[in-house]
Amino acid sequence: MGSFDSIVREQLMEMIEKRISDASILRLIRKWIKVGFIDDGKLLVSETGTGQGQTISPLLANLYLHQVLDEWFEHEVKPRLRGEAHEIRFADDAVLCFQYREDAEKVMDVLPKRFAKFGLTLHPEKTRLLEFGRCAFGKVQRQGRKPGTFDFLGLTHVIARSRKGKFTVHVRTMRRRLRRSLNEIAEWCQEHRHDPVDQQQKTLNAKLRGHYQYYGRPTNYRGVLKFYRGVQNIWRRWLSRRSRGQPMSWQKYCAILARHPLLLPRITHPQAKAVSHA
Repeated sequence: MGSFDSIVREQLMEMIEKRISDASILRLIRKWIKVGFIDDGKLLVSETGTGQGQTISPLLANLYLHQVLDEWFEHEVKPRLRGEAHEIRFADDAVLCFQYREDAEKVMDVLPKRFAKFGLTLHPEKTRLLEFGRCAFGKVQRQGRKPGTFDFLGLTHVIARSRKGKFTVHVRTMRRRLRRSLNEIAEWCQEHRHDPVDQQQKTLNAKLRGHYQYYGRPTNYRGVLKFYRGVQNIWRRWLSRRSRGQPMSWQKYCAILARHPLLLPRITHPQAKAVSHA
């Protein structure tokens, strides 16, 4: 979500006042919206936006989008459409699903105007129309085309064929997210390369476990395996730099892994049950 200018702040406060009547709480929220933030020991106060990193910012953004998008889509948009329509939103990421292309094009035309009315803009690189679903699956099969994909909440969603030849949706770790996660591992290993090996192992396993708990989907084993192998290679590289001697051989590193094993890839989410259609 974009920044709040003075007009948008008032619109936001009107939305909050529909839910909260306590004057002292409302006064506190107003101050919170306008408060600055500390950067390099200096207090910076902006006329737009909430302070970066404030705990209240995601809550206010969620409340704002609930009125701007969720309520509008449910009560004003859907009754005017020809077919079914659904919205899936988490924070400022949303996917709008339509039965018919004409409905999608109609909403795509009015959505930027709706957002502009409330001081928001759509991300130009992330906002697009995409054929996706059972009908699109059949069409790309007949035409021999590569099906389109979309990213949502760190996962790339892909039209696929099940083992029985039926339509299904697979998810994979977004390449950008995988690269970012491995870069964070490399930075941590560099900073803590001189820590005791058992302490490094404990922290790396906690990071691996957290990654598996989110990305460990039944169709994403390759993705979590890539992350595991990436962590393996990064840890070896930075253990090798603990001294100025020869790089650590793979044989020596395997001996370390035998004593201090890294958590193997695992699928942590059950397979989604197929929904039958009469």
